[in-house]
Amino acid sequence: MSKAKSAIGENIRKRRLQKKISQDRLSKLADVAFHTIVKIESGDTPNPTIKTIKKIAGALDISIDDLTN
Repeated sequence: MSKAKSAIGENIRKRRLQKKISQDRLSKLADVAFHTIVKIESGDTPNPTIKTIKKIAGALDISIDDLTN
């Protein structure tokens, strides 16, 4: 797993916790499956689709760049 790919999951988790949102709540806000959030954050899905990243970024009210950098 590359650092860039694992950084996405770490950034999602960091931003989610800053906003005090649970994984379950984020999955509902982003309209993605709960297990998708869990797998991305844990690194089991290190390369999520751009569609999924866009939904999560929108739910967290941040840019896609914030998640990928």
